[in-house]
Amino acid sequence: MKVYIDVHDKRWNKYKIDFEKIVCTADSGVCSDSEVSIVLTNDDEIHDINKKYRNVDKPTNVLSFELGDDILLGDIYISFDTVMREAKQAKIPFKEHVAHMVVHGMFHLLGYDHITDDEAAIMEMKEGQALKKIGIKNPYADENDFVCADGSCCPGNKIFAFLHRIKIRDNSFWQYALYALFGGLASFGFAPFYCWWATVVGVGGAYWLTVRNQNNGGVWKTFLRVMPFGAMYGVSMFWWVLHSIYVVPELMSQFAIWTLPGIIGLGLAGGLIFSIPFVVISRTPQNHAYRAILFATIWTLVLWLREWLFTGFPWNPIANITMQMPVLANSMSLWGALGLTFVVIGAIAMTVNLMLCPKCRKSWLGCGLFAGLLIIGSVVGYKNMQVSDVGADVSNIMIRVVQPAVSQTQKATHDRNAAMQNAELNLRTLVSLATVDGAPDLIIFPETAYPFVLTPDDEMPLARALNANIVIGATTFDGQGLYNSLVVADKNGQINKVYSKSHLVPFGEYKPLGFLPSPVNLTRGNGPELLSVDGFVFAPAICYEIIFSDSLLPETQQRPNAIINITNDNWFGKTPGTYQHLDMVRRYAIESGLPIVRANYSGISAFVAADGTVVSWLPIGVSGALDGFVWGAHATPYQQIGMNWWMAIILLFAIVGLNLFRNRD
Repeated sequence: MKVYIDVHDKRWNKYKIDFEKIVCTADSGVCSDSEVSIVLTNDDEIHDINKKYRNVDKPTNVLSFELGDDILLGDIYISFDTVMREAKQAKIPFKEHVAHMVVHGMFHLLGYDHITDDEAAIMEMKEGQALKKIGIKNPYADENDFVCADGSCCPGNKIFAFLHRIKIRDNSFWQYALYALFGGLASFGFAPFYCWWATVVGVGGAYWLTVRNQNNGGVWKTFLRVMPFGAMYGVSMFWWVLHSIYVVPELMSQFAIWTLPGIIGLGLAGGLIFSIPFVVISRTPQNHAYRAILFATIWTLVLWLREWLFTGFPWNPIANITMQMPVLANSMSLWGALGLTFVVIGAIAMTVNLMLCPKCRKSWLGCGLFAGLLIIGSVVGYKNMQVSDVGADVSNIMIRVVQPAVSQTQKATHDRNAAMQNAELNLRTLVSLATVDGAPDLIIFPETAYPFVLTPDDEMPLARALNANIVIGATTFDGQGLYNSLVVADKNGQINKVYSKSHLVPFGEYKPLGFLPSPVNLTRGNGPELLSVDGFVFAPAICYEIIFSDSLLPETQQRPNAIINITNDNWFGKTPGTYQHLDMVRRYAIESGLPIVRANYSGISAFVAADGTVVSWLPIGVSGALDGFVWGAHATPYQQIGMNWWMAIILLFAIVGLNLFRNRD
């Protein structure tokens, strides 16, 4: 790790501080070849910086500026005055407080934040663990409060041994409560928390509760017993969907009444969907290993069905908990989210079986089987990362992504006069953001960024004003219906192509069953196609179309250079849904072998490499433009085989495995 110190206030010279040692405690994994700059300044300078970049008119203790690069991590500014004042108030040594500020700044550079309470809890825990390495007490807790900082009480054998010893009466309150607890815990493995172990413990705990009650009652009795897991998992995973009701006051007054029914609906849907694997294994009179394979198969089959049923919503496959483990996540280039979900769920179930029955030979064989699959996937994943990096140093067409970060209230209002004023203001904002320094070959604006409805005879004056090729989201009307569209226009303002969204959002873009609530009722587009701008070929994707495997590439021999995903996550703000949506983009990049350029109205806009790496990004709520290039497009085994054939392969593998592990231990 290279640490560059820039002293802007001479008072810092009095204190000899080993900044490199402190920096490396934050994350030992980056200490080999990364670089970070620490600017030692004062209140006057940090006040100016805070006001300019955060619009906060006062000094602060530390500011971090992330560069989004694995090598050049970014800059950390620390104010002598504020840190000294805080140290005196807290009655702690100045050097210790400086060390805390450095560690705090480093975790910001590594992608952590404290915007929400959950994010803050994770970041504070990380800081306490890092500071403990250099003998500094956790600054967020009393001396005796910081328990388990060294990870000694992390979930594992001790927890399962404890659960194995305790007695829980069948169909008791505590049984239902444990199922619900495990369901809620399982949702924390996904963005923005990335506590993968929580999902492992949640799913594993519910699996343990189920197999200990095997053959206890009929199917419906079993279903009611395990339903709290699925219900809590569904609510914890998808509560953020209801945030959209409260974004625009005009819509809130109309749809707020649906909040409680919405929560109940999420719970019922989750209970119905995610209880199925548990019900199946509870009715299976076979050995532990057999049930584990069956459990993984049914879970994967449910995920595959979620691609289709009720227009589909395959959000957050279990595979996504591996996103912070790039080599393993890139195994999706081989077998997709379906295959990785099968392997992860199987490994969890086999591990629980082994804890329950350490002497069961078939459980050991089953653990070896899934461990082997994880190794195979990791080898392929590593190779996919290497292939995805080919061409990174070759300049291609320069792409500019514009993120307006305008509030949904200003973006959409039902008052005609206000709507016209906002439309003109928003257009001026788009032009202003798009005309920063540089000469992009293509400018991409997010979903529904163009504030007027387009008809087939219209032109695109925005492209003419910018004298550039543009891709922009707009509402279009062809005389038959309204569409959510992606419009391609050249620098003369001529509209060359209109792609309309085919996977519409239920309750948001159309009325399910024809009568359930939705603010609009759009018409579906014709499906996937490839578009081209001056030889740059891309597959268009609008909003959550990107979450459907095999949904964006038409059956053609031509391979695109990239995918362009335009979206508007204004509705979900800084809730987990916005971060999880980006991870669904990353998953699609890995599966397809294609880099993805993502333009989001309020954030997160990003350039995503073909191996799922976020090369550069604009955070939520930050307006600006992001320039970048794409490279590394290649065919993956998963993309060539396809989701449906992979499901068939998984089923065939499961049938063979079930026959091998048939009969009791």
